[in-house]
Amino acid sequence: MVLKPEPLFLAVEDVKSRIKDENGPQRAEETTVILLSPQGNVLTQEAVVGLTSHRDIIFICGHYEGVDERIRAHLIDREISIGDYVLSGGEIPAMIVVDALVRLLPGAVGDTESLGDDSHSSGLIQFPQYTRPSEYRDWPVPPVLLSGNHQDIQRWRRQQSLLRTMRQRPDLLSKTPISQEERLFLKDLGE
Repeated sequence: MVLKPEPLFLAVEDVKSRIKDENGPQRAEETTVILLSPQGNVLTQEAVVGLTSHRDIIFICGHYEGVDERIRAHLIDREISIGDYVLSGGEIPAMIVVDALVRLLPGAVGDTESLGDDSHSSGLIQFPQYTRPSEYRDWPVPPVLLSGNHQDIQRWRRQQSLLRTMRQRPDLLSKTPISQEERLFLKDLGE
């Protein structure tokens, strides 16, 4: 099953004409059309941040075998994949992209400062998170987190992010700037 060009071209043209009627021709011209496809560039946090510059995005979700090649060649501005695997359709990947985008909208997350600590925002995997009680089943929260020393807490979080990244996604370390002190920290741990 391959999606035909005519209905998709008509649908995109209709949406763009509505954008033009409501916001002017420039806005319609700037509307980005994205095809969700396993052939696209893999979605990254950096790509999501880049998408926030677009005011209007139209997602096209292929199904089964995808879309007629003329859609890809003449209607699509970019293709996005959510990973190196195949799903039956692009609907779930579109929802993933939308969710990743919505998190970056003002007011969507209570503390926008916390977005910088999220996995992949800094290029590293996020540090471990803890809550109350300070001890559960003889498993304590690390003492540094209870110390009240914000500088030590920040250092611990950064070190834990480095350590987790090294263990779980070492490929990310080559793309992330780390200090000489942080390199020594990892080396001292024998990682």
